[in-house]
Amino acid sequence: MSLLILTKTRLFEGNWEGMLHYEGGTGPEPAVEVTYLEKAVPGVVLSAAGDDGKWALRIPLPHESLSDGTHTILIENAANGERLEKITFIAGEALADDLRAEIDLLRAELDMLKRAFRRHCVETM
Repeated sequence: MSLLILTKTRLFEGNWEGMLHYEGGTGPEPAVEVTYLEKAVPGVVLSAAGDDGKWALRIPLPHESLSDGTHTILIENAANGERLEKITFIAGEALADDLRAEIDLLRAELDMLKRAFRRHCVETM
């Protein structure tokens, strides 16, 4: 059997979405297992996406995964246990020293300074 390839398409309104296909072309409808803290994630939808051997995968993110700390959701091929993808969230205190959070904070502060500068320029003219 050919290798399954999972490609993320988007993360939107609490749903992770991706496209699943076989590396070597077509094959039977795949079975995926999505787990968070070793428990199955409810509401996972796998549906055919046209006639070209692709399937759309939609995973509603569990509410309990969106909390302080680092959380990982695993997506595996149910037939052989191969890991197809992982979704990792970092929030709260675990994110405090993260460089990406610092950059985001700097961007927010820069936007605030730009607004204040523009307001100052309008008021002094």
